[in-house]
Amino acid sequence: MGWINKIRTIVFVSILAVVTSCSVSYKFNGASIDYSQTKSIQIAEFPIRSSYVWGPMGPLFNNQLKDQFADHTRLELVKRNGDLKLEGEITRYEQRNKSVSAEGYSAMTELSMTVNVRFTNNKNHNEDFEEQFTASQSYETTQSLNSVQEELVTKMVKDLCDQIFNRAVANW
Repeated sequence: MGWINKIRTIVFVSILAVVTSCSVSYKFNGASIDYSQTKSIQIAEFPIRSSYVWGPMGPLFNNQLKDQFADHTRLELVKRNGDLKLEGEITRYEQRNKSVSAEGYSAMTELSMTVNVRFTNNKNHNEDFEEQFTASQSYETTQSLNSVQEELVTKMVKDLCDQIFNRAVANW
């Protein structure tokens, strides 16, 4: 019976060695940043360049974008000379008919928002990009835009900030 205990001990130690030598690191926020080199981010205010505007849209977007990076990274938000830099503008905010009812009237309206983003990685310029991101939400035409606008813009802003965050620092 002594040799069975020795075999169990060897198997247990072997399994333990394999398990501890193989480790996988998961980051649930999706950020893959080398914090030994990248320590700060500069996020400029994104002005509204769209011909159609809803007043609170700009501050809502700018605050959400800064919060996204503050909540999901250890990067310090700086006013200038950031290791990473985000700037751009809100270029479109529009609504259009999405579907038609059996009576021939518009049944759904789609509200969309587009943001042009310039990203600069001062530690690795191969990761620099300029890209447009768009988010949209639909609502029934029987509802007025004023009654749903805040909720829909909030959802679109969250979606846009997720897209920008993932493109800038997730490296999927």
